[in-house]
Amino acid sequence: MRVRRPSEFGALIRDYRTRLKLAQKYLAEKVGVSRQWIVEVEKGKSGAPLGLVLRTMEALGIVLDAQNETLIAAKDKAKSQATGAYVDINAIVSGTQKKKE
Repeated sequence: MRVRRPSEFGALIRDYRTRLKLAQKYLAEKVGVSRQWIVEVEKGKSGAPLGLVLRTMEALGIVLDAQNETLIAAKDKAKSQATGAYVDINAIVSGTQKKKE
């Protein structure tokens, strides 16, 4: 899955959270944020601090593979590479930066 907008990134977070059967409240506690923060990220709100985004990804088992510029779940890595599905973190960051300017 290629992610080009914060809303697509939010959908990715929501998808992994629900697949793991985690409540928003539990994920928020695990990451160290409020449940409302998780709600906003899942809705695609831009401007989330990168450190919190990375902690959220870690809590869900999503890893950043900088060599291939992809975000993939460790267990789905082989499948994602085989199908060419990936998340473009550069597009997410640049999209967020453009909105701030």
